[in-house]
Amino acid sequence: MIRKPHVFARLRQGDEVFGLLNSVPSPLLCEMIAAAGYHFVILDMEHLLRSGDELMHCLRACESAGIAPWLRLPEVDEKLIGRALDAGVEAIVLPRVESAAEVERAVAAAWFPPRGRRGISGGRVTGFGALALADYIERANDEPRIVPMIESAAGLAALPEILALPGIGMLLEGALDLALDLRLGPDPTHPRVWEALQSMAAACAAAGVPFCANPRTPEQIRHWRGQGIRSFLAGEDRGLLLAALKNRLNSFQSPTEV
Repeated sequence: MIRKPHVFARLRQGDEVFGLLNSVPSPLLCEMIAAAGYHFVILDMEHLLRSGDELMHCLRACESAGIAPWLRLPEVDEKLIGRALDAGVEAIVLPRVESAAEVERAVAAAWFPPRGRRGISGGRVTGFGALALADYIERANDEPRIVPMIESAAGLAALPEILALPGIGMLLEGALDLALDLRLGPDPTHPRVWEALQSMAAACAAAGVPFCANPRTPEQIRHWRGQGIRSFLAGEDRGLLLAALKNRLNSFQSPTEV
């Protein structure tokens, strides 16, 4: 059966949600991220080459473990958005969004008529017909499914128009790419970037759209919590795994051997 997006439901209840970007393709790792207590995992297709079979195994692993599977696409692809939602993806993450038109196309691809232009299929998300199509359409159209990422000056400029659109479940910040776009180098904690993140969060609050922070420091975590932010991306699994492996090795080595 189609599952109600529990990440957005938790936010409506006033709870916090924590997610992780999945850059190491593995169904087992998806289960481990769920076991660690995260609420959603973003399966990345922007920077990774992933097969359909591998993605389906990751989706099943997420469903079995009770974590929401999200999918980051490289671009707005209406057909792929529909196929991903048909497969059981909870939300579609759009990187480097720079216009309201992009988001509008994605929203239309995620919703069925009359709200959108998505085609119908009675596959696995309906229990292969156990849920009537009319009920499926109503439930699918009842929730936002699109999560834009703002990662450029153009995206910042277009943000008011983007947030005015229906169908946006959350807004994600991309501080590292934003720093590069602003010609500041790979410095996601630069003061100009931090100022831009504050403006994003303020715009989201005014529009009633959840803002998802990706804090780089403990101070940033405390700041966002103080601002009432309840959606957090805790980085990506690849970097966290490498750091944990290195720290473990270092614990066995004396200072003179490091």
